[in-house]
Amino acid sequence: MKLIKLFAICVLFIGTIGHTQDRKITKTGHITFEASVPSFEEVKATNEAVSCVLNTKTGEIASLALVKGFRFKIALMEEHFNENYIESDKYPKATFKGKLSDFDASALDTSPKKFKLNGTLELHGKSKEINTVAIISKKGNGIEISTDFDVNPDDFNIQIPKIVRQKVAKTVNIKTMFLLK
Repeated sequence: MKLIKLFAICVLFIGTIGHTQDRKITKTGHITFEASVPSFEEVKATNEAVSCVLNTKTGEIASLALVKGFRFKIALMEEHFNENYIESDKYPKATFKGKLSDFDASALDTSPKKFKLNGTLELHGKSKEINTVAIISKKGNGIEISTDFDVNPDDFNIQIPKIVRQKVAKTVNIKTMFLLK
């Protein structure tokens, strides 16, 4: 009986290790968004505590950002972002779930390679299909992934008050960077 229990524990342990080797993870990814307009105050924020998981076998990728984690240079702008625009108490997180086309982790090296990334961004209670390019390379024992794409606040039902509308860009540039290990 003890031998069976020991065998079962070994099988579980080996199965768990094999399963986790297919996944690369970070909890310290970076997302920066910018909606600045020339001649006005910079509208830019960064979140440096974004989680991301990549399944290296399937190319499936998912990330999660807590909206209150975005930091602005101006505290009042951060307060307005959370309370008036993004309503972070009501919609506390932003998620992305997608897949890298033709992804092959074994072919990665230190030279960046481009992969098509298709998925769904969920923000402010709304979902939007995102099609972009991910730049991916090996970094030490990890995988570095970066993206750069634009979204429209209207697609997420984010209302910009008329009084500040001319000071905020109609499209928001989003840049991500993840070092997955």
